[in-house]
Amino acid sequence: QVQLVESGGGLVRAGGSLRLSCAASGRTFTTFDKGWFRQAPGKEREFVAAITWQDDKTYYADSVKGRFTISRDNDKSAVYLQMNSLKPEDTAVYYCAAVRFYSGSSRQNWDYWGQGTQVTVSS
Repeated sequence: QVQLVESGGGLVRAGGSLRLSCAASGRTFTTFDKGWFRQAPGKEREFVAAITWQDDKTYYADSVKGRFTISRDNDKSAVYLQMNSLKPEDTAVYYCAAVRFYSGSSRQNWDYWGQGTQVTVSS
């Protein structure tokens, strides 16, 4: 029953904002490091951002740095991705991911995945 569930996706105009949420069920996931990936049609799933459980250290892809912010609730029960100044090229399915200990942004380093939520940015 341990799983990741994303929410908050939708359609937004270029320049707008969205906030994605990821809720983790089960005590085990509470202490896991978490991140966000995205995948556009015909493209490889790519790293977006990550945050560690222990010290809230954050990591960002160059393509979103300065526009997106990853964060946790104070109780660390959920992780969020605040997306500002959205561009059409941000259109993709966004996935929440988790791993016991962060070891890099490569997809192969992440063990658990949500089902994804669609983000569409219109021009």
